[in-house]
Amino acid sequence: MESWSTFGGDLHLDLTGRRAGGLGLRAALEDALRTAVQDGRLTPGTRLPSSRALGGDLGIARNTVVEAYVQLTAEGWLTSRQGAGTTVADRPAPPAPAAAPTAPAPGPAVRYDLRPGRPDLSLFPRAAWLAAARRALTAAPNEAFGYGGPLGRIELRRALAGHLARVRGVRTDPERILVCSGHTQGLGLLCGALRERGATALAVEAYGLAPLRGVVAASGLRRVALALDEGGARTRLLDGSGAGGVLLTPAHQFPTGVPLPASRRSAAVEWARRTDGFVIEDDYDGEFRYDRQPVGAMQALDPERVVYSGTASKSLAPGLRLGWLALPRELAAPVARLKVLADTHSGVLDQLTLAELITSGTYDRHVRRCRLHYRRRRDRLVAALAERAPGVRVTGVAAGLHAVLLLPPGGPAEAELMARAGAAGLAVGGLAECRDEAAGPGDGSPQGLVIGYGTPPEHAFEGALDALCGLLGRL
Repeated sequence: MESWSTFGGDLHLDLTGRRAGGLGLRAALEDALRTAVQDGRLTPGTRLPSSRALGGDLGIARNTVVEAYVQLTAEGWLTSRQGAGTTVADRPAPPAPAAAPTAPAPGPAVRYDLRPGRPDLSLFPRAAWLAAARRALTAAPNEAFGYGGPLGRIELRRALAGHLARVRGVRTDPERILVCSGHTQGLGLLCGALRERGATALAVEAYGLAPLRGVVAASGLRRVALALDEGGARTRLLDGSGAGGVLLTPAHQFPTGVPLPASRRSAAVEWARRTDGFVIEDDYDGEFRYDRQPVGAMQALDPERVVYSGTASKSLAPGLRLGWLALPRELAAPVARLKVLADTHSGVLDQLTLAELITSGTYDRHVRRCRLHYRRRRDRLVAALAERAPGVRVTGVAAGLHAVLLLPPGGPAEAELMARAGAAGLAVGGLAECRDEAAGPGDGSPQGLVIGYGTPPEHAFEGALDALCGLLGRL
């Protein structure tokens, strides 16, 4: 073939087109190499294949390649040294391009990140993960690295089934667990399955994580917002909503932090049974509780009507993109089929590594260390605000990785305070951005900041507290 050669990677050399234009074989090869150097595809210092290798790849005589290399070396495009082969020669740097129009000045740099929904990434157990990956890689059968089924590796599904039953009270088995790329993908798959069943709307909490609203909208489902009060989502409002499912955060409502009472959990499950609907339980930070007894998974009330959704994003790191769904029997096949269409299956090595972490007990030990770390963070935040910003009421801190700071009446509005925070290099969240527009106008809604105290690394946490208290202490 005359169109390519390989030397580690592929190098496209279009000899056929040049030959058709009237160039001889050697001239065509010289022109193709010269052009590759001129347009930057062959950068200075790139080593070219030997004349024998390139001639064999292109199906031409070795002497033709030697003559082309000699000519291009004489022209200064290539250099050749005995024992070092032929490489692309250094060239003068091209003239600097004309100055582009001046861009608007960037806003203040973020010095301290206190946005919610993010863990302290410095806690990721690198050594333990590496050791588990080595053990998993050594033990994995060859077939594990081929195309697998959409549910995910059986090793992880077995480990999750036992782990979730033990720590969250989830009732499932490995054949009903699907591994996905975090809660975002899992929610998208579930919305697609609900649409296929004829659903036109999904009920959601009036306050929640903003990006998930985009997932629901992209699926074509209309959102029906459930009002919140001191007991969380008012699930009795599901009657007459026309929704085919409801998305809830029952263990720790985001962002208010309240757990859903047993009566409201039962009301949601009874609604799902009556209407042939489903509850999607987003257990986004169920591992972290501090001042109360663990709140079990809502899924245990009816595994055929409640989908349990969990992830490793808070306990390990969001960059792993590891999540899981414990599915009712009726949704297992439809969701698995949609997973195939989305990406066939999730990455294998990370699944095997997490399975090894769980079965060895390392994951449990890591979560306990993180729970202690975040509890200390929570305590430092609450103490600092009580001393330096006593007019701010702190709520929702019995569990999780964030706190809601309710602003005193008569002070600056939430939007103004967030602007001041941004100008000071402090990134925070606000209640207004958590409010679903499907809930209607937000007039009279509570004003407050949503602070993720898990985000900064330890060396930056004291500075973040100082900046936050400096912002709020003047209220």
